Amino acid sequence: MTEPRSKENHTIFLLTVGLLAWLIPGAGHLMIKENKRAIIISVTIILTFCAGLYVGSIGIINPSGAKPWYVAQIMNSPIVAALGYLAKTGDYSVFGKPNEIGQIYTSIAGLLNLLCIVNAVYLAHLCKIEAAGDSKCP
Repeated sequence: MTEPRSKENHTIFLLTVGLLAWLIPGAGHLMIKENKRAIIISVTIILTFCAGLYVGSIGIINPSGAKPWYVAQIMNSPIVAALGYLAKTGDYSVFGKPNEIGQIYTSIAGLLNLLCIVNAVYLAHLCKIEAAGDSKCP
């Protein structure tokens, strides 16, 4: 039987789950022992993001020229910021349909990851509310 966390420890735990879920898609669910869900989330988000990069190249991550798309893309992981810096320093120009489709895919992956981050934090919060004897909660 586990002791309930203090309010400060619970807040730190929730922040840790959210941060891990943003750093690596699915890691927040992995931390709260939702292994199947974590694998599904990780594979789905990473493949959707990679499909967008494949269609539109790295040039679709444009922090200065396409800010609304970049805000959605950055929800994938901080790695997107590094890719944006790399795309800005190189010559990765993309035009037309591949640009639009690539931006849509990578942005959808980012927004999907945002939903999964919120879900992971919510499930971690529910663990405190449930009975202390529940073995599923960390």
